Amino acid sequence: MDPMGRAIADYHKTKKASKLRVFSPMFEEDEIPLTTLFRSYDSMPKIERKALDLAKERILDVGAGAGCHSLVLQERGLDVTAIDISPLSVEIMKERGVKKALVQDFFELGSQQHVFTLEGQYDTILMLMNGIGIVGTLERMPEFFKQLDKILAPGGQVLCDSSDISYVFETEDGIIELPDDMNYYGEHSFQMRYKDTIGEPFNWLYIDADTLREKAWRSGYTVKVIAEGEHYDYLARITKRE
Repeated sequence: MDPMGRAIADYHKTKKASKLRVFSPMFEEDEIPLTTLFRSYDSMPKIERKALDLAKERILDVGAGAGCHSLVLQERGLDVTAIDISPLSVEIMKERGVKKALVQDFFELGSQQHVFTLEGQYDTILMLMNGIGIVGTLERMPEFFKQLDKILAPGGQVLCDSSDISYVFETEDGIIELPDDMNYYGEHSFQMRYKDTIGEPFNWLYIDADTLREKAWRSGYTVKVIAEGEHYDYLARITKRE
């Protein structure tokens, strides 16, 4: 049930792997290139490099995958904790040298019922490679900000990237035509498969910057876009409103 972790483990051990396939009712079958999960700083897109350059003090790397971002920060002498829900991914992160890597659901941080409870707050929370997608739906955004209330230190920041995928629905005339039966166009469901390992379907959120600002403001936070990518993607800094 851990296709991502299996693919990461194979690539780590052999430097090659079969396709990590991604399925969605909305899109054609896609593939996640495993090399992107093992990138060095110089190979990362500019918005990821920007986020790493802005990360400071006590850092939480959410959905850390193979640990490429955490390793860069560690090499800079920073205190970083990497979390992921994939047990195999966490195992590989440790083998690659990530000092603090835990199997942990972001939404269960601070929960007394969870075996991997982490204590304390973080000055920087990284959610890269569309990491804020773990929120899943707009309806769950208030829960996301309530979690930040618990784990984001005073004066802290969330550095996250996402994409405005309205372009998917753009006609040849340049008009955005959204399906009538669709809620928010950035809400989608996906399922991963690696070899014979098939993961559970999961919700994933692509959120445009204006909608992120609106949802953040309602929960007492502000959003500033600090970098833009080459394909409708952007890096945002989320901070608690004073």
